[in-house]
Order: sequence, then C-alpha cells, then structure tokens
Amino acid sequence: MNAFVALMDVTVRGLFGRRRLLIMLLLASIPVVLGVLVYLRGGRADADRVLGVLIVQTVMPLLALILGTAALGSEIEDGTVIFLLTKPIPRWIVALAKLVVAMAATVILVIPVTIVTGLLIGGSDPDQMQTTLAFAIACAAGGAAYAAVFVALSSLTARALVAGLVYVLIWEGALGGLLEGTRFLSIRQATLGLVAALGGQFDREPIQAGVAAAVITTAILASLTITSWRLVRFEVRAGD
Repeated sequence: MNAFVALMDVTVRGLFGRRRLLIMLLLASIPVVLGVLVYLRGGRADADRVLGVLIVQTVMPLLALILGTAALGSEIEDGTVIFLLTKPIPRWIVALAKLVVAMAATVILVIPVTIVTGLLIGGSDPDQMQTTLAFAIACAAGGAAYAAVFVALSSLTARALVAGLVYVLIWEGALGGLLEGTRFLSIRQATLGLVAALGGQFDREPIQAGVAAAVITTAILASLTITSWRLVRFEVRAGD
C-alpha cells in the first residue's frame, strides 16, 4: 500500500506541471465560456444536445487524452521509467497507480465543468438539472474509461497523442456515424448510453445501459491488463 501511494504521489507531481495544467484549464474553460454566452442570451432548452457536443464529443476525450498519455508516457519518453521499474514492485501495481491517477484527474476536471456548463445553458429547471446531473455522472465514467485507454496506448507507442486523436476523431467521430457496429466499441456511445439511462434524451437511440456499463468496464480492465503486460515486456527488453 505504501508503494502504491508513493507511485500515485510521483505520478500526480509529474502530471500537473505548469504548462500542462495551463493547457488543461484552458481546455476545460471552453464549455464554461460558451455556457456563459448562452446564458447571457437567455439559455437553451436543448442542454442535452449542447452538452453532448461540448463535453462528451470534445472536452472529455481531449482532457483524458492529455492526462492519460502523460501519466505514463512522459516517463517512458524521458527514460525515467527505467528507475521506476528497477524497484521491487509488481508491474500491475505500477500500472494501476498510473491508471488511477489519470482516471481520477479526468473525473475531477470533467464533473465540475459539466455541471457548471449545464446549469448555465439549461438553467435550474428540474428537468434540465436532471439532464445536467445525468451528464456529470456519465461523463465521470466515460472520462475514466478514456483516460485508462490512453494510459495503455502510451505504453504501446510513443505516438499515443496522435493515435488517441485518430481514435477519437476517426473511429468514434466519422466511422461512429456511418457504421452501426462501431457504437458497441465506442466509449463516447457508452457514455451517451449511460446519460440516456439516467434521464437524458437523444434523437438517436443510444445503446442500452447494461451494454454501456460493460463497454466502460471492459475498457478499464483491458487497459490495466495491457499496461501491466507492456511494463513487464519493457523491463525485460531494457535488461536485454
């Protein structure tokens, strides 16, 4: 447990450098600023549609991409991961610490941004507040899954940022709107499925809540497995 806490502490301190923190705060402020502009114009009744575009499609995956790829990828890139892997700590514990920090940081940023934006756009009407709360809970789960996937991706390739953008923009964006089957391999669609289960309304029928939960859970567990395996392989190759 002490080793796990120490790993989390090291990850947090390395993750929130001044430049990266500024980028994340600027990114997180975009939907809030747009929400203020909408509020000044009297608000909108379709807060769910706006939150779907601003948060689920844009801010949530991008924040998770920055945090997820940096949690482990920055140490791999600068070579300091070698010193970490020489410690007598099981690789799965190292992987778990990286995933937990990346997921928690994403959730901590996404939830308040979603709530504030939703209240600014939809107001305090009970139905709109239910929609905002539904998005906040679903985005916490979806953001955590995104972050976990991007940690695993950073363990596999030095081009994790590019690969992550391809996944978000091409697989979940372009192909997600054309190929029906991609909905069941999409964290974005799983997030929207949870929103719908919690009271959100959409023009397109979302995937069922059980399927959405399964997608998110599988993404997190698979990411932990892949990251642990990759760290073991990394240690062997470094020793060779």
